[in-house]
Amino acid sequence: MIKRCLTAAVLVSAFVSMPSKAKSGINPWQQCGIGAMVFPDNGVAAAISNIIWDLGTTAVSSNISSVESCEGANVKTAQFIQQTFPVLEQEIAQGEGEYIAAMLNVRGCDVTAHQQIITSVRNDYANAPIDNAQAFYELVEGKITTNFSSQCAAI
Repeated sequence: MIKRCLTAAVLVSAFVSMPSKAKSGINPWQQCGIGAMVFPDNGVAAAISNIIWDLGTTAVSSNISSVESCEGANVKTAQFIQQTFPVLEQEIAQGEGEYIAAMLNVRGCDVTAHQQIITSVRNDYANAPIDNAQAFYELVEGKITTNFSSQCAAI
């Protein structure tokens, strides 16, 4: 338990300390990495390419290929989800956990809204075919932008 808390804290500090220029509406799988370079006008093809290439890890951690479009809280959130997806799956099923809280902190959400966001994501997660980090990111980001934008930092 202590090891998981420390790991979550280290991951959060790594993501929070990254410099950023907030951009709105970025989907890292579609607009970053190799896929975006090869398919700049086709987000679906870019996402497929990124996932085929390396499961999307280059896309969400891109600091070289797409510097201008791949920064901000949503990209940091996507990176965090990509790196911790198996644990996030377990914690969303339980309805709580350090990694979920860390993810929402990285995203810039108020602590007072965490439980509402988790409940909302958890309800949809139970009814949706979420089997990868990108799908989970899209679910979380959709919930935040639709229902919790006033409690989370603008991206």
